Amino acid sequence: MKSFSNHADVQTEEVINLEEVTVRERELVLYNDDHNTFDFVIECLINICKHDPLQAEQCTYIVHYNGKCSVKCGSYADLNPMRVALADKGLSVVIS
Repeated sequence: MKSFSNHADVQTEEVINLEEVTVRERELVLYNDDHNTFDFVIECLINICKHDPLQAEQCTYIVHYNGKCSVKCGSYADLNPMRVALADKGLSVVIS
């Protein structure tokens, strides 16, 4: 009797191409104005930017004394809804 060996050596090679995606870190910058109160700005930073009360207060003082403050960092997609919400509240904000 003949012995048959039917072993197929199958090798598969998987090539994974990983592209490095660089997302530019942006800043949400709040500017000083003459018509919004400290308490209102603090409340907006807490509710919209999810700052804790101390962080919101510190940013508000920085804005008051320096004219502007970076209140949040992230991608444009993450920051833009916050920019729109803060602008809707009457605050001067830009993404830079």
